[in-house]
Amino acid sequence: MECKAKGIFRKRGLSPVAGDWVEIDENHTIASIRERKNHFIRPPIANLEVLFLVASTVQPAPSTLVLDRMIALAVSKQVQPVLVITKEDLSSGEKLAQIYEKTQVPVVRLDYETGEGLEEVRSWIKGRLAAFSGNSGVGKSTLINHLVPQLERETGDISLKLGRGRHTTREVEIFEACEGRIADTPGFASLDLERVGYIDKEELQHCFTEFEPYFGKCKFTGCSHRKELGCLVRQAVEEGIIAPSRYESYLTMYEEASKVNEWERR
Repeated sequence: MECKAKGIFRKRGLSPVAGDWVEIDENHTIASIRERKNHFIRPPIANLEVLFLVASTVQPAPSTLVLDRMIALAVSKQVQPVLVITKEDLSSGEKLAQIYEKTQVPVVRLDYETGEGLEEVRSWIKGRLAAFSGNSGVGKSTLINHLVPQLERETGDISLKLGRGRHTTREVEIFEACEGRIADTPGFASLDLERVGYIDKEELQHCFTEFEPYFGKCKFTGCSHRKELGCLVRQAVEEGIIAPSRYESYLTMYEEASKVNEWERR
């Protein structure tokens, strides 16, 4: 149904976006927008429930810092992150999988020849609104083509010079698939990563779910898990319980959050 939004939304600084639940009047006008579970600015989408973080083993090589930023943003928005590893026919994803198997982030390793992993991806979509993120060239469109073969999706050639592909999706589109809904979105490659710094430094630890068993158990109350003596999170890193790369990402993001001015937070 084609419809327009009432002008009152603009005055309130509110615009309906893909994923919103709305009420429409007899004139095909959006009369109200129901309360959102979450809202992303770029790409504009609301009420997302599952975010697939698609990472290829090579071309482009995965960045754990970028993945950890995506995971933190998803957790802060109450979205379930799921890591999907592609291109294992070119290089093994075992090392990457081992990092995130120590977290509460589900890891799916794809093999298109055998179909391994596809059913698990479908199970996460069932009954939910899901989207796919990751750098261009990691295989998001290819994955969607395998999940929903009837959809004709451009896959785009990878630029070897830049180590990343070109964007092939031009608009936000939600379609029914796998007994759920898939949001095909431009702009989810970066996931608006500059806004990850706006997660309060005090709240950042809650976006690293493998830290949770140690909350309130460190020697000092209010431990930031950086330099304090008697920090159980740091001890878990030293013992190999928490992946060092995850901890390094936490330190980097904490430092960035510390530099954000109050007026910049939204």
